[in-house]
Amino acid sequence: MTKRKNPSPAFKAQVALAAIREERTLAELSKTSGAHPNMTSGWKRAAIKNMAPAFSKRAGAAAKSNGAEIGKLHFKTGQPVAERGFLKRAWDR
Repeated sequence: MTKRKNPSPAFKAQVALAAIREERTLAELSKTSGAHPNMTSGWKRAAIKNMAPAFSKRAGAAAKSNGAEIGKLHFKTGQPVAERGFLKRAWDR
């Protein structure tokens, strides 16, 4: 049994950029890159979809707000563990 290929993000970006340029057909591009045409078109769609946020001014602000939310969630997931430890120690007494 052969091992699956796991292309790097740089390779995916290169193939997606070539697909966006449309200098060659998807079949030709897939043949030269070694990726299936469905994968190539998927990478192209993902690149086009994620292109607009790259030019957004709010991209940095969104990342900061996500960091704060992640911190709150980490606190909330750790809180029951601390409470459980406290109750266990109290029960053992």
